[in-house]
Amino acid sequence: MSMPFYVPPEQVMKDRADFARKGIARGRSVIVLGYDKGIAFVAENPSRALHKVSEIYDRIAFAAVGRYNEFESLRVAGIRYADLRGYSYDRTDVTARALANSYAQTIGAVFTQEQKPFEIEIVVAEVGRTADGDQIFRLTYDGSVADEQGFVAMGGASDIAEQRLGQAWRPGLSLAEALRMAVDVLAAPAAAPGSAAQPGAAAAASPENPPRVIDASMLEVAVLDRERPRRTFRRVTGALLERLLSADDPTANAPTADESHPGHPEVLSGESEQTPPA
Repeated sequence: MSMPFYVPPEQVMKDRADFARKGIARGRSVIVLGYDKGIAFVAENPSRALHKVSEIYDRIAFAAVGRYNEFESLRVAGIRYADLRGYSYDRTDVTARALANSYAQTIGAVFTQEQKPFEIEIVVAEVGRTADGDQIFRLTYDGSVADEQGFVAMGGASDIAEQRLGQAWRPGLSLAEALRMAVDVLAAPAAAPGSAAQPGAAAAASPENPPRVIDASMLEVAVLDRERPRRTFRRVTGALLERLLSADDPTANAPTADESHPGHPEVLSGESEQTPPA
């Protein structure tokens, strides 16, 4: 009688975790960080059709890295969950904490029960009435939830990015300062070619290992602006984004937008262009 094939459960979990981490590390990074008037999302994403950052509900947004089809299905499910809960009870009953818990159950079930885990990491963020009320939840491929304070980086060399953010971020940054900081972190070299640095160690820029050049056309930027009425999510594009990223413009400050349609999630641009949310 032949013996059935056996693999220890801890080995199965380790293999799934390694598989998911490798898939996530191949993706471009996303940085979420607080600024004086809300929460900013900065993703290295040249695509104008496939979004990594999207609105979920009035004061809640979603950011993700990894396989697009996997996190897109979670985004749509999150919108349905929020709409149903807000309609059945009250709009204030829709919170990032409840949404993160729902996501954690789904992702954790896939990790433990399905043959292939999700190759994704996501952030669910909610802007508060004050900076102390901001909430940023990070969910990893196994359903673990972490309550982040101030900033978080996902995808690519996220450990190095978070190390740099920890050294540079401070409460009360303006939007322009926060965006320039995020771009500097995304553009910084991960490690010098052929160096013997420890994994996860930040590498200094040098003539042999210069920082990358990342301009506005390579970025997807959005904000949760606590000063906006009800629907706080806005995309930042075009001339306004270029001005905010320009260190030569001392007047670059928090964006303004056309107020003729209160609550409408218009794109923030130099021309106050209006488009529906992603």
